[in-house]
Amino acid sequence: CTISLLCDSLLLSKEDLMGTSQQISMFDNVRVLSSDITVQKGLVGLTGQVYGETTPSITGVSVIGELKSDYAINVYFEERKESRWFAPELLEFVNHAPGTFITFEGVPKKWTRTESGEWQEEAAGTQEKSKPWWKFW
Repeated sequence: CTISLLCDSLLLSKEDLMGTSQQISMFDNVRVLSSDITVQKGLVGLTGQVYGETTPSITGVSVIGELKSDYAINVYFEERKESRWFAPELLEFVNHAPGTFITFEGVPKKWTRTESGEWQEEAAGTQEKSKPWWKFW
């Protein structure tokens, strides 16, 4: 399934980046950790959802925090209606955002995130509206 390949390729190993075994992947919920820069910008403790990853040397995005590698994570903050790019070391895994779902136009399927971070595939939008028993057309 295409979505599985996409999500598997976006797994970010915190073991390499932060010395822990927890992984952050696309659509996970994360919390901003305390540092001089996150305190200064008023971001400490905010929780958001991972919306992207990039190589800052190529894309030129502005990143919060000092990069230890050429890699940054984009986090969207619903309450602020904005996203920011962070050095991975400034983010803490919260959960896999269970219930998050993905659909693609023209594809009659839906993929829903489970608590374990897996994607559950199911049919989407294919059910007809129910008619009253007395309507035959």
